[in-house]
Amino acid sequence: MSEKQPLWLRAGPFLFLFFWSSGYPVSKLGMQYAAPFSFLLLRYGLVLLLLAPMWLWLRPPWPKRPVEWLHIVVVGFLIQTLYFGGCYTAFALGTSSGAVALIASLQPLLVAVLAPFLVGEHTHARGWAGLALGFTGAVVVISAYAQVGHVPLAGIAASVAALFGMTGATLYEKRFGITHHPITANIIQYAVGFLTTLPMALLHFRAAPDPHFIALLVYLVVANSIVSLSLFLAMVRAGQAARVSSLLNLVPPTAALMSWVMLGEPMTLRTWIGMALAGLGVTLARWQKKAS
Repeated sequence: MSEKQPLWLRAGPFLFLFFWSSGYPVSKLGMQYAAPFSFLLLRYGLVLLLLAPMWLWLRPPWPKRPVEWLHIVVVGFLIQTLYFGGCYTAFALGTSSGAVALIASLQPLLVAVLAPFLVGEHTHARGWAGLALGFTGAVVVISAYAQVGHVPLAGIAASVAALFGMTGATLYEKRFGITHHPITANIIQYAVGFLTTLPMALLHFRAAPDPHFIALLVYLVVANSIVSLSLFLAMVRAGQAARVSSLLNLVPPTAALMSWVMLGEPMTLRTWIGMALAGLGVTLARWQKKAS
């Protein structure tokens, strides 16, 4: 069966890993040219311009009930505004993109902690062990970056806010999520991101019309917002969701490695050990989820 899959689909998980991981250092590079919410506003605006003709061509249905609109809007706010806003603010404050990627990757662990209270899912001993390992690994990585001055306290707070945004979106989807056409859902969610970042962007709008910034912006719009989404949906439909889930554990070290190459952020032995501990913790959390 897998032999019949096209080459691009077999390579899909690795392409997804590359594009998703590269979003961290590329976004941080963009902070040289734009303020965080100015950057996001431009990114969301361009994504909407790209999605509009797709919607006009396919004409997928809009949500039928107000409550369905509400659920999509809430998830859009948590991801596009809180998650990405937190990440971009952390980058602007000078936080290592590897540290931001690692903190964001702890989302399965935080879901495991909160799920029993919010969606009635039980956390087994394996999940709690994963939680302990994951957060231990995060502390090790953050302390390693702190030694070379890449972890300001305010940046860690912004990264944690991003983590709670993605975790909240996941838990909200578990409890209230309704399946909609991806183009429709993304248009609504990116529109929410555009409208909610607009006031903050206008308070301090800064975006240099520099060719390097335009190239970074176009890369993020195409690679992260369009190609990554398309790859993910294609892999889910081809039954590769579990493979993608396991490869997500490699996002923090891959992002850190890319940040070392692109930004000169150091990678010490302690950083690698912390990344490994956090990855093992997230893996245990995912395994306990499957077991339940």
